[in-house]
Amino acid sequence: MRSEQMRKIPAAAIALVTGRPVSLYATSVLRIGYGLLYLVFLLREFPHRHEIWGPGSPWTPALAAQLFDQTGWYSFLLLSDSFVYFELCYGAALVTSALFMLGWRTRATSIAFAVVVTSFHSRSIFMTDGGDNLVLLMSLYLVLTACGRRWSLDARRERRKAAHATGAATPRSPSPTMQQLQDSRVTLTTVVHNCGVFVIAAQVCLLYGSAGLYKVQGTYWADGTALHYVLHLELFQPWPALSHLLDQYPLAIAAISYLTVLTQVAFPFVLFGKLKYPVLALLLGMHAGIAVLLGLPVFSGAMIIADAVFLPDRFYTSLPRLGRRTARRLGVRLPRPRGEAGGGAVPPQARPETLGSNLR
Repeated sequence: MRSEQMRKIPAAAIALVTGRPVSLYATSVLRIGYGLLYLVFLLREFPHRHEIWGPGSPWTPALAAQLFDQTGWYSFLLLSDSFVYFELCYGAALVTSALFMLGWRTRATSIAFAVVVTSFHSRSIFMTDGGDNLVLLMSLYLVLTACGRRWSLDARRERRKAAHATGAATPRSPSPTMQQLQDSRVTLTTVVHNCGVFVIAAQVCLLYGSAGLYKVQGTYWADGTALHYVLHLELFQPWPALSHLLDQYPLAIAAISYLTVLTQVAFPFVLFGKLKYPVLALLLGMHAGIAVLLGLPVFSGAMIIADAVFLPDRFYTSLPRLGRRTARRLGVRLPRPRGEAGGGAVPPQARPETLGSNLR
C-alpha cells in the first residue's frame, strides 16, 4: 500500500505540470502590474533620464562597459553614444512597457520587455535597489509564462476569432503527424508556463524566508527597536512629521517589528492553507507602510505584485461579479457583461484544433 502511494506522487506531480496551465489570471496580473510599474517608473524618471542612463551620465558608458567585461551584463543603450539614439531607446522602452501591460502580441513583447528591463538595469546598476532587482527577475520569469491568455489584447483577439468562426464550415482534420506535433506543442507550452509559475512562487518564498531569517539574527529586531532606528534615517524620511509621529508609540513599533519577522518567516509554510490569506493581507499592509513611511514605492509595488501569484484564479474571476454587485448596491448602472474565455475557472487542457493559436 505504501509503495503504491509513493508511485502516485510522481504521477500526480507530472499531471500537475503537464495537465493544464495554472494561474493564468495570476500571471496576467503580474504582466499588467510589472508593465504598469515600469512604465510609471520610466515616466517618473523622464526628467532625469540623461543623468541616470544617458551618454552624459556620471556613470559613463566606458565605465559601464568595463563593468560588463567583469559581470557579463548587456545593455543596448551602449551600442551608441548618440543622444538621439538614447531618446529613441527611451521611447521604445515606454512603448514596450505599455504594450506588455496591455498584452499585445505577448510572446514577442514579453521578450522585448525583459530586454528593456535588463538593459536599463545594467546600464546604471549602482542606481538600483531591491525593487529594481525583483522587477528584473520577474521580467525574465514572465517570458516563460502564458501571461497573455487573460485580460489582454491577445485574449480579446482570440475571442473575436472564435466568435467569427462560429457557424463557419468545420475545419479539415489535421493528419496524424500534424496532430501529434500540435499536441506536443500544447503540452510543451503548458509545461514551460507551469514551471515559470513555480519558479516565481519559489522566488517570492525565498525572498520572504531569507529576509525573515536574516532579521532574526539582528539584535535590533530581537528587542523590537529596529523600526525606531529606521524611522530616524533621513534618507528614508519622505514625510518626517509622519515618521516622528509614529515613533511616539514604542509599543506599536515593537509589535510591528515582531509581527514583520513572524510573517516573513512563516510565509513559506502557510501557502497551502487558508492561513495564507490573512498573511498576504498583513504583507500588503507592510509594503504599503514601507512605500509611505520609507519612500520606497517601486520596491513595495514590486513585492505586492509578486504576492498576487499566490491568489487562485477563482479569486480573480470573482472580482467582476463582486464589482457588479457593489455597483448595484450603490445604484450605479454598468453595461451588461460579455462572455469571457475561461469563465469562472481555468479551462482544462484542450486539443489544438479548439485552442487555435491561443497559446499565449
